[in-house]
Amino acid sequence: MSSVLDKRRAGVLLHITSLPSTLGFGSMGRHAYRFVDFLKECGLSVWQVLPIHPLHRVPLETPHRDFLSPYQPMSAFAGNPMLINLRKLIDKGWLPRMVFPTFDGQIEEAFEYRRQHLKNAYFHFNQHANSHDKQKFDDFVQHNEKQWLKEYALFCALKDFYNGACWWNWENKEYRDHNATALTQFTQRDNKKYCLEQYYFEQFAFFTQWTELKQYANSQGVYLFGDMPFFMARDSVEVWSHREYFQLNQDSIPLFLSGYPPAKNDNFSPNEGQCWGHPLYDWAVASGEDFEWWLNRFKVANIQFDLVRLTHFQGFHHCWAIENSLSINPMNGKFQSTLGRMLFKTLQKLDLPLIFVAEDIGLPEDVWKLRNEFQFHKMKLLQLAFDTKKEDYLYLKNPHLPHNHSARDVVYTGTHDSDTTKGWFFRAGYEERRKLVCSYLMNARAEEMPFPIIRAAFQSASKLAMVPMQDYLSLDGKCRMNEPGTSKHTNWRWQFQWTQITQDVEHKIRELVELYERG
Repeated sequence: MSSVLDKRRAGVLLHITSLPSTLGFGSMGRHAYRFVDFLKECGLSVWQVLPIHPLHRVPLETPHRDFLSPYQPMSAFAGNPMLINLRKLIDKGWLPRMVFPTFDGQIEEAFEYRRQHLKNAYFHFNQHANSHDKQKFDDFVQHNEKQWLKEYALFCALKDFYNGACWWNWENKEYRDHNATALTQFTQRDNKKYCLEQYYFEQFAFFTQWTELKQYANSQGVYLFGDMPFFMARDSVEVWSHREYFQLNQDSIPLFLSGYPPAKNDNFSPNEGQCWGHPLYDWAVASGEDFEWWLNRFKVANIQFDLVRLTHFQGFHHCWAIENSLSINPMNGKFQSTLGRMLFKTLQKLDLPLIFVAEDIGLPEDVWKLRNEFQFHKMKLLQLAFDTKKEDYLYLKNPHLPHNHSARDVVYTGTHDSDTTKGWFFRAGYEERRKLVCSYLMNARAEEMPFPIIRAAFQSASKLAMVPMQDYLSLDGKCRMNEPGTSKHTNWRWQFQWTQITQDVEHKIRELVELYERG
């Protein structure tokens, strides 16, 4: 079997939510297929879509409510039902024909609209779907119910029952504590408003559309590149139903929270540290079960994607554990060793064809050794290549500079967490850095940015060059996807419009693909 990275390739980083849409944000509908066609037309052959798990649903008044972040997954195995395209459900006869309203920037309202019509689709499917589709639904349930689907559906039904409240705030202690008898009684209630089959159907619809999209992309020579979030949201089905996998006290409160230690090289919170708020894993329990839960995650990723980035790769070696006290401070933390090496040794026995890319930027040498031992691909980020002064004799040794790249690297101009490259380049107060960038790139002109930096990525020896869609479109920092450690209203909301993709943009991309043999 040939590898996706058996040749030089280039791709785009674009979350599915960033596709054009009038229903809140992007989905797996016609714009996704049109985007695949655009990639093929330009010669780009990899689409990095970021995580596709359900977003955690928390009440409006929840502090630091980052409800759109795909890195706060509500389930490790389910798909995000908000990515389901309603029009495709109509085309299959699973939803009555209708005219959709327009939700410009009204994400919350759009979500409620989608949820209601997913409920309508379930009832319409029951009444009108053909026998072939119903058999496929039964097969899907039978294949996934015991592994993850039933627990996920129960969790969703109970969250609906409690109007979205986090599970530790549910009034019924037996529901909170995952009491099997109480949960069985809940599923047998006469009130069908909270039936599990609704959520079974949503997952069936999601994975039907996902499989169709992946098959189409692959048929056009485009590979799907996904992310596997390292952590799970505290308000997730896994923490609720498998508390033994996490470090919690007797009241199910996390003993420690995830984060990043204070460091000078932290580009987001220098010298302050970060607190992300996830509970930490109990690796002793995971290893005692031969890492079954983790291996199942990798198996599912192998079906969903052609490549997978392992986010927060450091966590497979050690985690920054912040004491969960009344005054949570990232400085009040310590490193905890984890069992990633044992996990990857066990994973090797599965012999999955999946290609792994380690999110290893800024990590210490002992983590690099773990990455190299299992021959995971590395990341290089051009926005980190010019952090030193030209007079510094160590400047040319910066591993992110293109002349230091190797074939096993995956080079990015920027990521979903960084500023757009144009925003980064023109940031106020960085005149010396701009001069350094232009000098290194053979007297590139500032008014041409960011394409000289994109060209440098394409020139790199790295087998794969990845560029966020905002950079291909030469957009400034107002179009940034996410600013880590914040709950800004703009986070995770950016969408492009087809009018932004001009013939000049397509021509520039095709020219780079052909010139640097990334077709």
